[in-house]
Amino acid sequence: MTTSTTSSPDTLWFTRCPVPTPLGIAAHLGWLDDAFAGEPVRVRSMQQAGADAVRHAHVDHSLANAFRQGGSIPAIWARAAGADTRVIGLSWIDESQVLLALPQAGIRDIADLKGKRIGLPLRAGERIDIFRAAALRGFASALSLAGLTLADVELVDVPVSTTPIDAEPLRAHFANPGSVTSRSLYAAEGRALVRGEVDAIYAKGSLGLETAQLLGARVITDIGFHPDPAIRINNGSPRPITVSAALLAERPDLVDRFLTRVVDVDGWARVNRKQVHYELGRETSSTEPWLRLAYGDEVHQRFGTGLQAEAIAALGQFKDFLLAHGFLPGDLDIDQWIDPAPLQRVLNRTARTQLTDKT
Repeated sequence: MTTSTTSSPDTLWFTRCPVPTPLGIAAHLGWLDDAFAGEPVRVRSMQQAGADAVRHAHVDHSLANAFRQGGSIPAIWARAAGADTRVIGLSWIDESQVLLALPQAGIRDIADLKGKRIGLPLRAGERIDIFRAAALRGFASALSLAGLTLADVELVDVPVSTTPIDAEPLRAHFANPGSVTSRSLYAAEGRALVRGEVDAIYAKGSLGLETAQLLGARVITDIGFHPDPAIRINNGSPRPITVSAALLAERPDLVDRFLTRVVDVDGWARVNRKQVHYELGRETSSTEPWLRLAYGDEVHQRFGTGLQAEAIAALGQFKDFLLAHGFLPGDLDIDQWIDPAPLQRVLNRTARTQLTDKT
């Protein structure tokens, strides 16, 4: 699926979602460009490319010499569909995941959802319906807290128009052009809720909380910061960093250089709390109060990149959920998908540099 690379690529592509990621921060700070300054290699964002084929690679990872960090659903789907990629890092930044209902529905807690109509977005013709999968997972996790399952509710399809929104006049005004179209992410579900066609919907992140306020909806529950990590597992938790396998095999030096700047974001973020919120605002198009509500006051301490066993297990559990509910074209081996070597090289090099600086 992914096109092959050459040993001397002239362009490295990267893409990320309009959500908190170390890759997004590194891009805004100019670190990715700096990493290859003076080299015959350009670093380009898929979001800022004009060709639709390039933008589509955000989901299917079909572009050679490419890095991606964002929701795990398209990354998992692309791998299951045959994309030759490797996971070289994971980040886990918890975010608000809310179930919403209008006050007049009389739904005050999760148990009240029994027998109710649950709105699930349906994007007909999509290769992978990312937001339907995320909503289904969110409801399944929340219902389990009340001893309920998806069989205890009525699942209602909410058709979402796949007609492209003419966002071109706006794109140049947003730091992450992807945040333009994302502002209408929950529009169809919100309309269905207001019209009384469904009783509850799922939304996440700062946009999810803004949607709740816009609709005058009640937050039934927010599972995004639940003490049990298994409840929080979804499209954004964890978020994998993937890379074209051919690029990793042929030019590990370029991969290491790119990954180093992404890993460096953690240390920078911990001592630049205010600027982290500023950069997240540029990435998500949300203001600081909404960002604090959605991601927590300590979000600046959550930009680490790792491959902890718990995060890998969570990725595997989510893959199993997607497979069980028919969102994947086939199975995949999570352990074989992950290549820990680049991150280990980066961490070893960083440790040596720090040791040298102290002596």
